[in-house]
Amino acid sequence: MLRKISSFWLRHIHPRFAPLIATIGIVGLASCLLILFVLAKLAEEVLEQEAFAFDTTFLLWLHQFANPHLDNLMLFITNLGNPNTVVIVAGGTLLLLWWQRYQEEAKIFVLACLGGLILNTGLKLLFSKPRPELWHRLISEKSFSFPSGHALGSMVLYGFIAYELAIHYPNFAKVIYSLTVIFIAAIGISRLYLGVHWPTDIIAGYGVGFLWLIICITMLKLQRLRQGNLVD
Repeated sequence: MLRKISSFWLRHIHPRFAPLIATIGIVGLASCLLILFVLAKLAEEVLEQEAFAFDTTFLLWLHQFANPHLDNLMLFITNLGNPNTVVIVAGGTLLLLWWQRYQEEAKIFVLACLGGLILNTGLKLLFSKPRPELWHRLISEKSFSFPSGHALGSMVLYGFIAYELAIHYPNFAKVIYSLTVIFIAAIGISRLYLGVHWPTDIIAGYGVGFLWLIICITMLKLQRLRQGNLVD
């Protein structure tokens, strides 16, 4: 029985998945599956309107460190993920990619940004989760809470930019990715500090954003692979 399953996998399934596995790797594929599992569990709980005890506990713990200096810092950081800033950064990146004649990268970048926007809007409407109301907030948000658009958007936008920079400057790849992770994490923390999101919103935003980013990067890699084969 096992021999038949193995033979079927090698003949019919593996050839179709081979390019995908070669592109993102076994670890990357396993990470995506794990993130998908966590997102499914979170989505189930949110749809059933189950309360996450640590959501409130964590926000109240974080709020005890609030002070005017941190308020100003967190407001500045959260602005880096606001729609106005994102549009400027995305527009500048697109123009730069097109000017440098990285047309395939530009097309996938547009797809990544538009897809992220659609995912964020659609999921917020689907889950319709209210935002925290634990204290008087410094900023006002009118949209729903789950998932965090700042977390999702920053993961897709700044993650894609980091990938492109790392590809063109491989000697600085580790530094680029490290700084990007810190930067994206800071945006998420700022949303929690300001009390406009629950921790589960941030986790879901990062998870959805990461999966969509991986899909877009994989499409770009496969496109480059096809172009390379055509050239050869």
